[in-house]
Amino acid sequence: MYRAGPRCSWPGFDSCSRPFTACLSRLFSPVSYLSLTRCRQHRWRCAEVTFTCSDGPLCQHWISSIREQLATITSRPKHLLVYINPYGGKRQGKRIYEQKVAPLFAQAGVSTHVIVTEYANHARDHLKTEAELEKFDGVVCVGGDGMFSEIIHGLIWRTQIDNGVDPNCPDETLSGCSLRIGIIPAGSTDCICFATVGTNDPVTSALHIIVGDSQPMDVCSVHHNNTFLRYSVSLLGYGFYGDVLTDSERKRWMGPARYDLSGLKMFLTHHYYEGTVSYLPARGIIGTPRDAARCRSGCVVCQHNGQLHSERAEKSDGEWRTIRGKFLAINAASMSCACPRSPKGLSPAAHLADGTTDLILVRKCSRFDFLRHLLRHTSKDDQFDLTFVEVHRVRRFRFMPRHCQSDSELELDLQENSKHQIFSQICRDHPACGCAPAYSSWNCDGEILTHTAIDVRVHCQLINLFARGIEEPPVFEDLTNPCAI
Repeated sequence: MYRAGPRCSWPGFDSCSRPFTACLSRLFSPVSYLSLTRCRQHRWRCAEVTFTCSDGPLCQHWISSIREQLATITSRPKHLLVYINPYGGKRQGKRIYEQKVAPLFAQAGVSTHVIVTEYANHARDHLKTEAELEKFDGVVCVGGDGMFSEIIHGLIWRTQIDNGVDPNCPDETLSGCSLRIGIIPAGSTDCICFATVGTNDPVTSALHIIVGDSQPMDVCSVHHNNTFLRYSVSLLGYGFYGDVLTDSERKRWMGPARYDLSGLKMFLTHHYYEGTVSYLPARGIIGTPRDAARCRSGCVVCQHNGQLHSERAEKSDGEWRTIRGKFLAINAASMSCACPRSPKGLSPAAHLADGTTDLILVRKCSRFDFLRHLLRHTSKDDQFDLTFVEVHRVRRFRFMPRHCQSDSELELDLQENSKHQIFSQICRDHPACGCAPAYSSWNCDGEILTHTAIDVRVHCQLINLFARGIEEPPVFEDLTNPCAI
């Protein structure tokens, strides 16, 4: 990770001046360089600073020395593979890249190979089969969380195949991806970027890529009967959040407003689901889901638990625990899942790279109590301090719905339940009137899973992002020492 450059002691340079390890224009006098300045709300900006030197040979000496220093910084990428989703969000991905990101890459001397995706999963399929990954130092996606999901699915799958690992086996230890991933936010939801950088700003993300930051991140693999389904990096939600996603998919024409309408509708229907949750608790780690501390840049919890996980990789997983009951929601948060509309997120103390996920179980309760739980996502209250909510920090978990007999019967039930209307579903305890569905759907990072009975395993620090985690506010208050790029 490259931060601020050292104070310069070259001849003719004032040692009290700003650091200037930088990308220089090819000038002798005056000399210009680009510096990174931290702004409010975790944003970074690029500013040009110019100084003059009347001695031509001395100026050339400065430029040569700076270039030598830049050549030794191996963390900075030189060649990037860029995928642009022109349809995501407000269809501004291509414009954002061309106007805000590409000029910065050019100034920093970063070459790019750009692919504008033409259909769903274009980027995933290209990474799986065609991309010549050895030519690049990283992969960048311009789009929202869906585009990022495409990238990790293609890159992780390709890495496993190249290393002889069977992705369909839930007990396999996956190989880590060597290429870092950059996110240029340009979607309707950019939760991954917000949770790893602290802001959804394309320029800030581009500068993190140029500087060469690296932030490890856990990835959950989701399997059903020894068959791989999907990877997840943020939220796995069954019950309320699965129902909201399923209903909102029928209202895509409404845009982002569909989530509000579907959320209200699912709150009023108040479905609960019966099933069995089995999990492996994370043993010997530091930190709990109810800590006041948050995962931040240079997180000691991630460092400690990540090291502990690597040391115990070959040892027994431990003893499984089982919980049976009726649930309004079953959520697994591998990060805080914070976003501009929910600054705390579903699990405020969840960590990006500690090898665990926070399993949140919301048992059957009244609508009023469930509303209290939902409102605490936006308040300062402890959202787990409720009698009907329990949370466990786990390394692996499984879920089996009570009535699940076969995949064909499950799919038939889901189709039948989707035909019910909202006003026929509002009843207190869902008696044998047939209004309550037996199954929900899993919301996997905004995608609906095709199976309900799943096996989820956390893979510690499987991927790395061009990011450094959310920096503490005091870092942004010290604006007198910019980080040169």
